[in-house]
Amino acid sequence: MLIERTENPQWLSNAYLVADETGGTGVLIDGNDDLGPLLEIAAREGIEITHILVTHPHLDHIAGLAEARRQLGGVPMVAHAEAAAEIDDEVTETIAGGEKLSTGGLEIEAIDTPGHAAGHVAFLVNGTDLFTADVLFKGTVGGTMAPGASGFDDLRSSVMKLIELPAEIVVHPGHREPTTIGAERDGNPFVRIWRGEAETGEEQCTVWGRPATLRLWAPDYDGGNKAWVVFGDDGVEAIVGGSQVERA
Repeated sequence: MLIERTENPQWLSNAYLVADETGGTGVLIDGNDDLGPLLEIAAREGIEITHILVTHPHLDHIAGLAEARRQLGGVPMVAHAEAAAEIDDEVTETIAGGEKLSTGGLEIEAIDTPGHAAGHVAFLVNGTDLFTADVLFKGTVGGTMAPGASGFDDLRSSVMKLIELPAEIVVHPGHREPTTIGAERDGNPFVRIWRGEAETGEEQCTVWGRPATLRLWAPDYDGGNKAWVVFGDDGVEAIVGGSQVERA
């Protein structure tokens, strides 16, 4: 299998070309406004792109997809129904968790992974490579306060569902570098707590002017930090960017 990635230098978001082989069949997974190199590789290697797959509807993961679809002659664009409702009229087919799409030598299974966004899905390709977008990253997890987020409980459930997959599966996240299920099971700070292997913190902090308890302060994919907090005024749990947290 051939997997190529571009990373937008501003958003650090990834777009992927996945093909069964050189001269074969492929798909695009997500957009990041930097799809040109992937289309060039497909043309050079004789790969027929048959579908565009969308994990969720946030701008940094759909930018450039409409133009790419036009260049590809209007190939089907596929997303979860809840995500499709947020992407104008570009989505032509919907897919739900547990459903599979086959094209060439690729078998692609959609896995429901809400939390960061309602209608968020991950794509497992040929049982070996998992495209997780903004749910699971190398060493961290997705936030739960972005527009359209379905919340902390969904995010934690989604992450823990993925962590039960075979350890050797390669994880291709929506931002920055790849990892593996095994590496995240063993070393991801959020996963370690959720597996009962580490303790939460009790530090008091402020998030957007609201008092909160800081359960976990961990590195994020962008060189900053990601925080798990519990708001003191309503008890809601959330994953937020470290820049939103004021620590004593």
